[in-house]
Amino acid sequence: MTAREGHLVELVDDGGHVLGEATVAAAHQPPGRLHRAFSVLLVDPAGRVLLQRRAAAKTRFPMRWANSCCGHPLPGESLVEAANRRLAEELGVDPVTLTEIGVYVYYAEDPATGRVEFEYDHVLRADVPAELPTEPDPDEVAELRWVDPTELEADLDVDPRAYAPWLGGVVNRLRPAAPGAAAIPPGVPADEASERSGGR
Repeated sequence: MTAREGHLVELVDDGGHVLGEATVAAAHQPPGRLHRAFSVLLVDPAGRVLLQRRAAAKTRFPMRWANSCCGHPLPGESLVEAANRRLAEELGVDPVTLTEIGVYVYYAEDPATGRVEFEYDHVLRADVPAELPTEPDPDEVAELRWVDPTELEADLDVDPRAYAPWLGGVVNRLRPAAPGAAAIPPGVPADEASERSGGR
């Protein structure tokens, strides 16, 4: 077990209200416990998103392509502080200005490791330079690539098992709301991404 598996996370209800605490490891054991998380999307001036391929050592969805960075705030830690901490640890990226663009509640079972993701996921965006300096930690990240979100959405339909199951819902938060449409209030579960043992 990695040291981070022993870190504490905030357990929440489906409105994002804190119920208690658990370790990362305990929160991800079946059947899973809903907890606060964040997903960062780094976006360059051309609108491309930086994806990371999760390292083989990851305990959940290893070697799958995912968004720029993911993590869990420690109890009482701000999302911005936690996200910039993980950006530095995973990608070697200096602090960035982050904006929350939505919340995505999802559940996914990893058939390869038996772990569960059940997360109240704050989606955070940062606009960054095209030549963003990175120094990815090989224990965290296998590789990086920039992708056009439209091309990514098409590839998610063609080859979904190459990607982390939450990626589609996270990237979807980049889309502006349709004119006249009511924004999804924080805490309302969005469309769920479910990946169960044995496949679909």
